[in-house]
Amino acid sequence: MEKINILPDQQNEKKWVWIISVLSVVIVLAVAFLLLKSEVNTANASNSWIYILPKFNAFLNSAVALLLLTGLYLVKQKKYDAHRKVMLTAFIFSSCFLISYVIYHFNAPGTKFGDIDHNNIVDVAEKTQAGASRYIYLFLLITHICLASIIVPFCLFTLYRAFNGQFDKHKKIARWTFPIWLYVSVTGVIVYEMISKYYPF
Repeated sequence: MEKINILPDQQNEKKWVWIISVLSVVIVLAVAFLLLKSEVNTANASNSWIYILPKFNAFLNSAVALLLLTGLYLVKQKKYDAHRKVMLTAFIFSSCFLISYVIYHFNAPGTKFGDIDHNNIVDVAEKTQAGASRYIYLFLLITHICLASIIVPFCLFTLYRAFNGQFDKHKKIARWTFPIWLYVSVTGVIVYEMISKYYPF
């Protein structure tokens, strides 16, 4: 059987697909570990600067949402250079958010929606007081987390296609990346606004 030679470009493509795939899995597993762990570093939890991070994260998510909408407008106007700069800025802001999110959840205890007395238990009375807003919050939170877990490879592949000059492939994947990324950013802000009144600080 004749041996098929892989072109250098194909080798490079496979290398980047592998790198992006591994990086995406590592990020998702790290965030899942933080969300599921039951203990925090109590020594660091007393540091007041940690509690600035949720508001900072909400700011980053708001900025990303605005940048995404700006990027969409620019590409529709065929201002591709400006579009590239805006979308790269959005990616940098999202990366900063991820780092800040990991730092916060590594060092601070979790907060449950409706937990007025901050005992980490939402009893019947607290659930009743929270009302339907609790179900809205849980729906937004679950969809936010699920879509946030898949947006990482989408963003990385979208950027890779653009910087590699594969604009047809970039456009195809961007049609999926944009609405998911925008939803994750907007719901991130809404989830923060809903849960912030239950923070113990």
